[in-house]
Amino acid sequence: MTDNQATAKPLSIEEALKTALEFETKVRDVYREAVEVASGATGERVFGVLAREEQDHIDYLNSRLEEWHKTGKITPEKIASVIPSKKVIAEQVKDLQTHLTPDNLKLELGMLQKALTMEEQTSAFYAKMVAEMHDDEQSMFAQFLEIEDGHVAVVQAELDMLQGTGFFFDFGEFNLEAG
Repeated sequence: MTDNQATAKPLSIEEALKTALEFETKVRDVYREAVEVASGATGERVFGVLAREEQDHIDYLNSRLEEWHKTGKITPEKIASVIPSKKVIAEQVKDLQTHLTPDNLKLELGMLQKALTMEEQTSAFYAKMVAEMHDDEQSMFAQFLEIEDGHVAVVQAELDMLQGTGFFFDFGEFNLEAG
């Protein structure tokens, strides 16, 4: 820990909301870029869903910031996630694998790695806010942390499947033919 980190004071709720907006905007933009370079309908669909969900987060955070400016408080509302089940994700990733050429695979792996980095940074920020904030602010950021941790899992699962690491959602896959 650096001296600056040790002496840094917690963010105000307004600073936290503005910082959250920066994270959400960056990750949304990564997914929008990924939609443009996706090599098939599955990749476009997965990246598109994630981009729309991040836009929903931006809209929600903007509404909370507006409420803060008007009333001096925030009222957390339930934040929905459209991330599908692990089974649906697995089917989509397998479908994605069948449509990728080596060049497209490299491009999509690069986009997924970029997305994973952004999602991890965003999750780390929300974890920090949960630790520092209180009451309504804490519960709002806890919802975001849960959703962003889900995004990390989805992106990591897609990376694992496309790279053939033998893992899916942090579980080792097995091969009955491997003996």
